[in-house]
Amino acid sequence: MINERTEFALLSLQPGVNFSALCQQYGISRRIGYKWKERFLTDGISGMVDQSRRPIDSPQKLDEGKLCEIVRLHDAHLTWGPKKIRELYARSFGSAPSESSFKRIFDRCGWVKKRKRKRSKDMGRIYSGHQAKESNDVWTVDFKGWWYTNDGDRCEPLTIRDEFSRYIIEVRILKDATGASVKRAFEAVFKLHGLPKSIRSDNGSPFAARSAVFGLSRLSAWWLVLGINLERGRPGKPQDNGAHERMHKDIRDELECNAEEDLLKQQAAFDIWRNAFNQERPHESLSMKTPAEVYRNSPRIYEGTPADIRYEGMQSRRVQTTGMIRMNGSYIKISGALSGWSVGLKALGEEKFAIYFAGLRIGEIDSLTCSFTAVSYLGENGESGQEKLVP
Repeated sequence: MINERTEFALLSLQPGVNFSALCQQYGISRRIGYKWKERFLTDGISGMVDQSRRPIDSPQKLDEGKLCEIVRLHDAHLTWGPKKIRELYARSFGSAPSESSFKRIFDRCGWVKKRKRKRSKDMGRIYSGHQAKESNDVWTVDFKGWWYTNDGDRCEPLTIRDEFSRYIIEVRILKDATGASVKRAFEAVFKLHGLPKSIRSDNGSPFAARSAVFGLSRLSAWWLVLGINLERGRPGKPQDNGAHERMHKDIRDELECNAEEDLLKQQAAFDIWRNAFNQERPHESLSMKTPAEVYRNSPRIYEGTPADIRYEGMQSRRVQTTGMIRMNGSYIKISGALSGWSVGLKALGEEKFAIYFAGLRIGEIDSLTCSFTAVSYLGENGESGQEKLVP
């Protein structure tokens, strides 16, 4: 092949040669003929060898300095993805290589982990699928799985997050996981940030009570009294609160694996991490803004817990410590979680009444049999049926 190309090049240089006929004789096009002629004139016989098609200067190729900077940023933020690292790179240096270059580097370095999907189970009792459209539409809450500090203390932080802005409102180690402790934590954040429209939780204690009507616990009943709607994730549907669980994974990867000496130092680490998450970490879903750049405090000011609930145009009955109300001289069991608060009774006929707690219709009472029947779902098809009773 090389000898044939060399022979062609030498003949093409002969004076008076018919170049088209020569190309036809060797079975090549004029374009190929000119290519071998030019290579022979430039490089001699060495130019007759097939050359690599790899670009001399690939636009995808990154110099060593850029690669080192990307590695440095990744090492400083091990759980961040390529889009976040690229945004941080651009903020630091004014511009950045393409997103595909960052993804390619992450893939080749083994920094990308694939997620496993879980099977779903039955639908829960309170679920609407409502998605936040602005700050404080929905707050999400849960306890992060526990671990031990170096001195042997159990650490199980309460986490509260604004769904729309991804702003982490609180990461707090509590004395215990009781409803009273969680209520004190919420009172502190309500005073600082105001009241959300809804709170989404799982169906576990202290956020819910499985045996109670609608799973109302003392804590979730208090939320309703404050005018906060309830959202619950469906059992076996982690995607209902998926972003919150993803945030827990960040805590696990960045903090749990490096447990502090004691709870005091662990809380200090939480505070530093939360500030960095809110103030420094860009989010793809926020067009690479930080949560602090998006979040705004709620205009609904927390003014403390009201003494009781008022029901316009309804009869009112106080729930006793036994969870019962008195009606026509008889006692009817409602729920111990509502004790100390009043419920509203709206006549449906001569003998039946719809019973409300705050803005939530929880069931019906038959005054003839003195029985209470909880509604089995909220609204039709399981959607939220929480009603605003007082204009």
